Amino acid sequence: MNIQSKLHDLFATAMANAGADTGIDPVIKPSNKKEFGDYQANGVMGLAKKLGKNPRELAQSVLDGLPTNQMIAKCEIAGPGFINIFLSDDFLTKSAQTALDSPTLGIDTTNGQKIVVDYSAPNVAKEMHVGHLRSTIIGDSMVRTLEFLGNTVIRANHIGDWGTQFGMLIAYLELMQNGDTDEMALADIEEFYRAAKAKFDGDEDFATTARQNVVKLQSGDENSLKLWQQLVDITMNQCQATYDRLNVTLSKDDIMGESLYNPMLQGVVDRLVAQGIAVKDDGATVVYLEEFKNKDGNPLGVIIQKNDGGFLYTTTDIAAAHYRHKTLGADKVIIFTDARQAQHMKQAWTIARMGGFIPNDFKMHHFTFGMMLGKDGKPFKTRTGGTVKLTDLLDEAIERATTLINERQTQLNDDEKQALIEAVAIGAVKYADLSKNRNTDYVFDWNHMLSFEGNTAPYMQYAYTRVRSIFAKAGLNPDKLVGDILLDNEQERTLTIKLLQFEDALRTLTKDGTPNVLALYLYELAGIFSSFYEHCPILSANEPIKTSRLLLAKLTADTLKVGLDLLGIKTVEKM
Repeated sequence: MNIQSKLHDLFATAMANAGADTGIDPVIKPSNKKEFGDYQANGVMGLAKKLGKNPRELAQSVLDGLPTNQMIAKCEIAGPGFINIFLSDDFLTKSAQTALDSPTLGIDTTNGQKIVVDYSAPNVAKEMHVGHLRSTIIGDSMVRTLEFLGNTVIRANHIGDWGTQFGMLIAYLELMQNGDTDEMALADIEEFYRAAKAKFDGDEDFATTARQNVVKLQSGDENSLKLWQQLVDITMNQCQATYDRLNVTLSKDDIMGESLYNPMLQGVVDRLVAQGIAVKDDGATVVYLEEFKNKDGNPLGVIIQKNDGGFLYTTTDIAAAHYRHKTLGADKVIIFTDARQAQHMKQAWTIARMGGFIPNDFKMHHFTFGMMLGKDGKPFKTRTGGTVKLTDLLDEAIERATTLINERQTQLNDDEKQALIEAVAIGAVKYADLSKNRNTDYVFDWNHMLSFEGNTAPYMQYAYTRVRSIFAKAGLNPDKLVGDILLDNEQERTLTIKLLQFEDALRTLTKDGTPNVLALYLYELAGIFSSFYEHCPILSANEPIKTSRLLLAKLTADTLKVGLDLLGIKTVEKM
């Protein structure tokens, strides 16, 4: 149930009836205080100023033109023109009953789109590190939620499997006369990478050979491709193990690396040259963009092919945009990378539109994110200043969660305890990130993220098991409850409204790429249920109130479980 959207449509129609232009935003917001209603329409004052009318009189005109509906019990005009909206109890109970009886909690999942989501994107011949965490888990929350809402999602793991680094690695492997990588561990490949990079930086002849290898690789040289594929396979096997530990839905079938677009790159360049968009400049092929200026104020030149014939990331991203639109038939593309890629993506997509590779109205969204920081406010590093590997981070999470759970009294067997430890450990790492605004940096703090208090994964997982324990205590199967939801007091009403705002949180997440909105919603829901539980006895209540409250508890548990799953956070039935 998307209450905010339905109210928006009702009041937009009413405002149009009162003289506003079609498409006016009535500015519907949940009320902060119950005396101001359940929601407020705050757009009348801006419209009154535009139309030169008294805002309170215009607000009355808006209410007079409000379409007949079953949602609203009454409206009140407050202050200079605010409209306080009180929802109908009958609407609330019927909507909650629908949510209970629906596998999607009453959410409409029709009219979905085909959406490509590009996320994670590790580099071949390197282990995943903490810098990959945000793209991986924020992107995975997005795809889970998009799919839940009825969209067809194509996951695109745009791995770094092409470019100069492979020229270096292949050249170094050949130099060491050891092309057999079948038994090579990923750590060995990383050591090869470091040695090859040092050789590349210090030996110009080697650097020339490495650059030539890149061109050979792009040209389809059989031996180069064989070595390259071995490096890719070793890397992605390790990455898949990490994805599985993180409860991330990416698989090998989702790999759409830079190499996929290699056969398309020369065609991209030739087409831009033929259109007069790209020109030769000192041997390279360049597109000059009026929309971007260099330090002298002149159009910025973006290279799409180097003078040695090699291509650049921009060329690849133009080809990727075209492929996703034309070949995959996507309605929209969403990409998650850190903020440093913002200008690059704008330039690539500008050129793609200029060249007709994608239409001007094709939706391309680039969602960026901030950095993970240590307690010193600097980028999160090891104690020796090195990059923190993701596997090491998850290992430490398991160790800390094991200590935490062993310190608590539990009635769990060994298998249940191990499942709890893993759920808490991985959930804590993910939730600490997902509960933060993706555009901001955040401080990585073990003590906070593993706390059972505050907006943390352990607290949310405990909140779920606490609700479920009500049914276990009573020996009831929540799926076999039969009855009606009744609103007997304010706590029940507040909880019901919050439950019906679940879809609002999901729609905001998918629109803005903000899983923190869903995390905050779930945290607030847990808090509202706690107040409901304190003020509204459940098992000791008389019928039909007892069944009604049990149904509200079931809907709360279902919503918490689905919501946490959309964040990629596992729940357990006992803690």
